[in-house]
Amino acid sequence: MTTSPTPAGVLYAVVCAAPPALHVRTLISQAQQRGWDTCLILTPTAARWLETGLPELAKTTGHPPRSAYKLPGEADVLPAPDAILVAPASSNTINKWAAGISDTLALGLITEAIGKRLPMAALPYLNKSQAAHPAFPRSVDVLIDAGVHVLLGDAGYEPHGPGQSRPEAFPWNLGLDAVAAMMTAQP
Repeated sequence: MTTSPTPAGVLYAVVCAAPPALHVRTLISQAQQRGWDTCLILTPTAARWLETGLPELAKTTGHPPRSAYKLPGEADVLPAPDAILVAPASSNTINKWAAGISDTLALGLITEAIGKRLPMAALPYLNKSQAAHPAFPRSVDVLIDAGVHVLLGDAGYEPHGPGQSRPEAFPWNLGLDAVAAMMTAQP
């Protein structure tokens, strides 16, 4: 874990349906230890995977995990984010995000955050076959050009081979380091 201080602020942890999502408590714990007020945003499938633990996650973060858009006129239950970490970022989310698709709350928030110029990092989790699809590297380039710090390869997550997934060893700390560095670098 990093020893550099994290500026105080609200971190939106956007969690996609990939095996490390089952270990999201590690991310929340590490983020809170660094001083982040952590809000959990889940893709709809990630919300289904974590459904039985959502009340506990709400108690841990102090905020209800969100996975769906609020209705018009409803008050927002979360504070505005100062930074966003998308982790694990699935190939599906990365490709949709780069295309500007906002068909879920998670995608809507991260797509809009590019226009707001919020500090944002993405820590992908995918296998080598998914990473080899021609759309994926193009999508990564689009996000990098838009100011998203994509932590892939030597600087982040190296796509795993078939049957070689190790979700319990997902490097959450690298994503947290990246958003902290982006916050510190802001004028």
